[in-house]
Amino acid sequence: MERVLVINPGSTSTKVAVFEGEKPLFTEVLRHDAEELKKFKKIVDQYEFRRDIVLNLLKEKEIPLSSLSAVVGRGGLIKSVPGGTYLVNEKMLHDLRIGLQGEHASNLGGILAYEIANPLGIPAFIVDPVVVDEMDDLARISGLPEIERKSIFHALNQKSVARKAASDLGKRYEDVNLIVVHLGGGISIGAHRRGRVVDVNNALNGDGPFAPERAGGLPTQALVDMCFSGKFTLEEMLKKLAGKGGLVSHLGTNDARKVEKMIEDLRNAPIEHASNLGAVIAYEIAKSLGIPAFIVDPVVVDEFIPL
Repeated sequence: MERVLVINPGSTSTKVAVFEGEKPLFTEVLRHDAEELKKFKKIVDQYEFRRDIVLNLLKEKEIPLSSLSAVVGRGGLIKSVPGGTYLVNEKMLHDLRIGLQGEHASNLGGILAYEIANPLGIPAFIVDPVVVDEMDDLARISGLPEIERKSIFHALNQKSVARKAASDLGKRYEDVNLIVVHLGGGISIGAHRRGRVVDVNNALNGDGPFAPERAGGLPTQALVDMCFSGKFTLEEMLKKLAGKGGLVSHLGTNDARKVEKMIEDLRNAPIEHASNLGAVIAYEIAKSLGIPAFIVDPVVVDEFIPL
């Protein structure tokens, strides 16, 4: 029976699992506090830190590396591709290391998979990377001809859950219309039309609801004013959009559980602000659901799927 190691690095966690066939031998979510990751200047610098915790976990679970048949990592910001499974090669590794389309923890998925698999002489793959692009042409056009909307979202999770939902409905993914909402360090809302994600917000550094680490859609004039105020560098502004935006910018944490504790703890000064922020995120998600409902099919949506 083939045994596969699966690694899913996210902005706030590293999910690790080993499967024997379709049976999971174990699944584990290793969470990382914003303070823990602050010491790394670039996300790619986290490679050794995340590799070591994965290897230590395998030792703890008594899974010999020699027993693995393949390693699969979450796909990162490579060249845009349709949904599917891709073999990790040197060109892909180069694009992941330089952050071809930007910096994100998902870039570590293919690198981790390859660096663990290569010494063992086994293949490394990525599946449904964050740059899966199946958008309709209309969805790409913005209000400025110099700026095209990009498809960057939680494709792996969205498509996996969409397939499961279709199965629960007794249908194929290619035969249903779904709206899928991913809630994590970033938030993405995808319009799935018969097996294709025909529209989705750029959940990394584009638009949509603000999230634990993302600023989301912002008033453009105010954003331009900040950029040219002389107070911030380009790197600092990019971090404000993704990494240090959202809840991190307001409350200093990317952990929604800590925000809940702030709300519950009457002695904590930012309690009212924390409570309001939770309501605002829920409000922005609800507000964003209406447009995908029309996009997938103006007549019928089979199901809304919050993750």
